[in-house]
Amino acid sequence: MSLESTVRFHFPKTQNFSGMAPQTSPDTLTGKDYIAAMGMAMSRAPLGYSAFMGKVGISESDAARAVSLLTEYAMTVCDRVAALRKLDSNIKPAVMQTLATYAYLDYCRSAASVKPCEYCHATGFIESEVFTMKAPLRGGYQREVRDIVRLRCKACDGKGVVSTSCRDCNGRGRAVMRKETERQGVPVMGDCKRCQGRGFERIPSTEALSAISKITRAISIDIWKRGVKPLYDQLIVKLEVEESWANAALNKVTG
Repeated sequence: MSLESTVRFHFPKTQNFSGMAPQTSPDTLTGKDYIAAMGMAMSRAPLGYSAFMGKVGISESDAARAVSLLTEYAMTVCDRVAALRKLDSNIKPAVMQTLATYAYLDYCRSAASVKPCEYCHATGFIESEVFTMKAPLRGGYQREVRDIVRLRCKACDGKGVVSTSCRDCNGRGRAVMRKETERQGVPVMGDCKRCQGRGFERIPSTEALSAISKITRAISIDIWKRGVKPLYDQLIVKLEVEESWANAALNKVTG
């Protein structure tokens, strides 16, 4: 039993809470067995289990718990970075929580995710100047009138959000390799170079830096690149590793 297969238990279509059709074998797992297995996996790998449940939208409390646990982990390793070690004790937890929050958001992103539209600032409309020629009421020369009108944003089609899927591969992670295609004369597919095969755009790390800059000015762009960004990337990898551990723990319990 994998983590992905547990999603259906949170949205059951029938009253029968079971992972398979009823059987007469005494070794068949019951609904209570699946609940117990998920509870054991949660206790053995709390960060990975909570992170996954929050990522697939099962529970907002699991997402908050994952960020909290990741913040605690960040506090244990942040002193390896000199710039973070020098932060005041009342500022460091807020910085670590910000790093953990953005790391979790990046971990949750997929080709099906959306992000606020940058062109309309998530409003769905943009303001545009329109110049029209109008004549006075009693005749005379026409005059140019400048008006500000609201137009529907073309980038998001008025929705206020846009897809995070890669524009080159449309979220598939695979794209046509032009040079190899021209050389061999047939379409050759390979990992998309724009998204490195992920199928979606990652959250720019500078967004995390901008959020941290509102808390403290002690971290410059150079300090971020040299020491803090590697820690930020480490937090993202930590979530992925913890999810793998949670999946392994669940397989072991139900295997």
